[in-house]
Amino acid sequence: MAALLGRSCRKLSFPSLSHGARRVSTETGKSLNLYSAINQALHIALDTDPWSYVFGEDVGFGGVFRCTTGLAERFGKNRVFNTPLCEQGIVGFGIGLAAMGNRAIVEIQFADYIYPAFDQIVNEAAKFRYRSGNQFNCGGLTIRAPYGAVGHGGHYHSQSPEAFFCHVPGIKVVIPRSPREAKGLLLSCIRDPNPVVFFEPKWLYRQAVEEVPEHDYMIPLSEAEVIREGNDITLVGWGAQLTIMEQACLDAEKEGISCELIDLKTLLPWDKETVEASVKKTGRLLISHEAPVTGGFGAEISATILERCFLKLEAPVSRVCGLDTPFPLVFEPFYMPTKNKILDAIKSTVNY
Repeated sequence: MAALLGRSCRKLSFPSLSHGARRVSTETGKSLNLYSAINQALHIALDTDPWSYVFGEDVGFGGVFRCTTGLAERFGKNRVFNTPLCEQGIVGFGIGLAAMGNRAIVEIQFADYIYPAFDQIVNEAAKFRYRSGNQFNCGGLTIRAPYGAVGHGGHYHSQSPEAFFCHVPGIKVVIPRSPREAKGLLLSCIRDPNPVVFFEPKWLYRQAVEEVPEHDYMIPLSEAEVIREGNDITLVGWGAQLTIMEQACLDAEKEGISCELIDLKTLLPWDKETVEASVKKTGRLLISHEAPVTGGFGAEISATILERCFLKLEAPVSRVCGLDTPFPLVFEPFYMPTKNKILDAIKSTVNY
């Protein structure tokens, strides 16, 4: 580490999608779950850039979710290493490392514990480029954090804090829905010229399995995807909630309701144009996320679409979200924005 800290600053290059890595294609690959796709992306990131580093609590032996398995053995303990249990220090070190021209890939063990690092992310990482007049930056910083419900996590292992960071100019916030998306989006985040907070839906680490291309590919940030086309109502979500929303869309279809489902992928900056075009077609909008409804990112989407599509709307914007309570343990099923809650909201909105 002394050698790492003592070397001179290098100029960090940021490859575009048109150079080096390819866009994700329709080709099939190896069947992977989400944590394995994350692991594959980290292997590629470290292999393609010798000045990239992975560090955080317990990452040296693979991490609590095994996302960093095999990295220390392959790339050495100078590039993949454990840190003290100090999130503020972990992110602060990452900012300094990135400012010296390295790619710092930080792991926060649970998103619930990202709050001690809030000052470093909001007041340092997000403002580093702006306050120096673009003379310096820490764009090589990527912060990974498992977020959301897991079925038994309770107050401190289940939170969805994405909306806190969506209020901060200078960083990007990205959340994948599947293994294929996770690999491509994570590589894009690592190579993006801005600091990124990358939330991983831990509920899907082992449950979500699909074919993932084995090659190095990137998925563009700030481009939403219409993953299901429809005519009667637009549904917008991200991360693990997309699975629940898709189930609700299938049930709604049985009742003659055609739903268009959009995966936002990047929450900051988000793809307003794709959502706007969809709502102008369907005339209705429903947003769903696990985070509490008050102040959730769904409110920002709602306000923006009201400004852009007011005369096209056939019904008020609907939000199906977590409750305004601390995340419960025994009562988690009541807290969650379930398929039935979403289906009821779909029918209510369409029949308004």
